[in-house]
Amino acid sequence: MSRAKRENLTKKDILKKIQSETGLSYKFIDQLTEDFISIFKKIIKEKGINIKNFGTFTTTKKKERMGRNPKNKINYKINARKTIRFVPSKKINANLENL
Repeated sequence: MSRAKRENLTKKDILKKIQSETGLSYKFIDQLTEDFISIFKKIIKEKGINIKNFGTFTTTKKKERMGRNPKNKINYKINARKTIRFVPSKKINANLENL
């Protein structure tokens, strides 16, 4: 059984799509996107974001744990860290199920 190759959506693809639809310069859109992402990160770190009909972004703390490299079977410590968690809204989930 062969797997279908998954196409990843990159920031560059998103910027080109915005540029083609708005007619704004690529450089301006890139700077606007960078500013938006930095503001987005700050808000998520402080309290999280809930975007209606899209989903919720929150930060979670992961505890320190032991991990293992599956190739050489060597155990090592994975440090505690913070991660971003995304929970899609019911509307997004419903749309994904209808694809």
